[in-house]
Amino acid sequence: MRLDKFLKVSRLIKRRTVANEVSDMGRVLINNNPAKPAKQIKENDIITIEYAHRTVKAKVLKVPTGNVSIQESSTLYELISE
Repeated sequence: MRLDKFLKVSRLIKRRTVANEVSDMGRVLINNNPAKPAKQIKENDIITIEYAHRTVKAKVLKVPTGNVSIQESSTLYELISE
């Protein structure tokens, strides 16, 4: 699954267009490497998102094949630090 789609489905970022913009600005890292929106996500990847006043680190636990419900979205990742 693409990075921008995963960020939207997992609800780490609310909209896919916002996920695209943040990735293009270099504020999203996968395993400490800058990632473009089309980067493929795998299980056990560490995603770091740099917001304006905080940084969120999450470990990918499961990569879904499509959209998931709001209740399931929090099971896709584990927060490492916030």
